[in-house]
Amino acid sequence: MHFNHSPEIWRLFPELVPGVLGAQGIHARGNVDAQVEQFNAIARARLAGVASETELPEIKAWRAVFQRMGLKPTQYRCAAESLLRRFRKEGALPRIHPLIDLCNAASLAFAVPVAVFDTARVAQWLQVRQATGAEAYLGFNGETEHPDTGEVVFADALDNAHARRWTHRQSGLSAVREGTASVLIVTEAMHASATAAADVPRLMDELARSISAVWGGEPRVAVLTPAASRFDF
Repeated sequence: MHFNHSPEIWRLFPELVPGVLGAQGIHARGNVDAQVEQFNAIARARLAGVASETELPEIKAWRAVFQRMGLKPTQYRCAAESLLRRFRKEGALPRIHPLIDLCNAASLAFAVPVAVFDTARVAQWLQVRQATGAEAYLGFNGETEHPDTGEVVFADALDNAHARRWTHRQSGLSAVREGTASVLIVTEAMHASATAAADVPRLMDELARSISAVWGGEPRVAVLTPAASRFDF
């Protein structure tokens, strides 16, 4: 199995800095309280310095990307902005699964989207690309949708769309659940390249250390570029 971004995505969004991580041996019994609180503390400090999460450079960059894709940023938010918005209003995020809780907290701290896919539910490969219109997206409500032609999706070999509107919302098909054992984690930054080039490796290294401490093993990590755009997992 492998993951990549299509050449067209790299051409349209040359500022993209993606980080990927592959991990096995995941289960729902891990305790991530310490790691989550460390990330949450960083997020609280960052939010205390701004009037709104929309002022953070990472969120500003993703809002600009959504505008370029023809999406209203107030209607469709990247996942990191949605999490930060809820965290600012409620002071905490609901607990779902230890790995999801960990990745959501990391997303808060770094203000970039972090997606987690159960690889057992991905067919052969996963690619970020523009939709053809043939893809099927399974919502968390159990309903199937079909992304618009040209919409950026995470698609596999069977035309399953594992996320819609790029970093807006994942699919229920490959969501982490009780029996998930193997995952692919993807983070994508769009802010100033020099900063993102440092932030993304740091985020992936911190996630790898946390996953290793809680679940054992040695997660595989990579930062992708147009010249090295493929991650095998």
